[in-house]
Amino acid sequence: MKINYRFILLGIIFSSSLPTFSQISFKKSEVKNIIKKVADWQIAHQKEVKHGEINWTNATLYLGMLEWAKMAEEEDQDSSYYKWLLRIGSRNYWQVDQRMYHADDIAISQIYIDLYRKYKKNAMIVPTIARAEWVMEHPSKGSFELDYSKPKTLERWTWCDALFMAPPVYAKLYRLTGDKKYIKFLNKEYKATYDYLFDKKENLFFRDWHYFTQKEENGKKIFWGRGNGWVLGGLTEILQELPKKDKNRKFYEELYIKLCTRVAELQNKDGFWHASLLDPDSYPSPETSCTTFNVYAMAYGVNEGILDKKVFLPIVIKGWKALVSSVDEDGKLGYVQPVGADPKKVTREMTEVFGVGAFLLAGNQIYRMAEL
Repeated sequence: MKINYRFILLGIIFSSSLPTFSQISFKKSEVKNIIKKVADWQIAHQKEVKHGEINWTNATLYLGMLEWAKMAEEEDQDSSYYKWLLRIGSRNYWQVDQRMYHADDIAISQIYIDLYRKYKKNAMIVPTIARAEWVMEHPSKGSFELDYSKPKTLERWTWCDALFMAPPVYAKLYRLTGDKKYIKFLNKEYKATYDYLFDKKENLFFRDWHYFTQKEENGKKIFWGRGNGWVLGGLTEILQELPKKDKNRKFYEELYIKLCTRVAELQNKDGFWHASLLDPDSYPSPETSCTTFNVYAMAYGVNEGILDKKVFLPIVIKGWKALVSSVDEDGKLGYVQPVGADPKKVTREMTEVFGVGAFLLAGNQIYRMAEL
């Protein structure tokens, strides 16, 4: 897929020579230290988190914590973060959350599958496989057109956040087992959501049908920053599972490039993305949960050679520096918009586990970038 990146460059000011990490003081040790600080702060304050341990919010945290656990074990022989994750899975008997069809309630399975890959204990994935297969064998009759007051509407992936929660599970199961039924289900449901929520004029995802006709104060359509961040994060997870020669990969990679390209254009000059992508002036405060996902996705693309390094590296650098500025001395990540479905006001005091998880995911890719 050929993308014209020139329009992005109009909004970016950088020298004719590509900046190196040494020039901007991005050292591996600095990146690693900030990741550890944020991870340790969250673990120390995890008892204050009101969400259930296998809720989607914490599932997002665990994904980032898993990447940090890998780094800590490989480089420092520190397995304590893996043990922390194992305790959570074990005391919950590796169960998924309660709602059979709801995308949010299978998000925890992403962590279970990754831990199974390391430890090879069947108990870690039996409940996940049972849930995924039951859903495939008993497909929901829920319609994208139903009102959200009717539960069946949420039995399909009818809101953009769902594209982070459930699709990577099916991609992981496909890679793990080689069984094509998982990728067939993923393709069918994902493309149905894409057809329903993706605005092909703006190249952005609506959060859900409520926003099709709503407008921001400046008259622009409402495209939620974190909502599109969720989609990019989910695409990044899917691409890490699908082999480059897999025929199923093309759709997801092309959508990923298209969405990265559009979102890159909307980065604020301070390095953040704001809660409303097309009306940042109405939400002028930084918003780290959408910024973390965007930095994660774009850094991955640069590392893998999917995105043009000359175009996207300055965007990633600016975004990462903005994120680091949002971390307090004790490791608390601020400016995280709370659970919601649309743009909201944010303050530095606000934090949430899913924002921390995305920060750790982004940090891992930045660390890989520093290695290169």
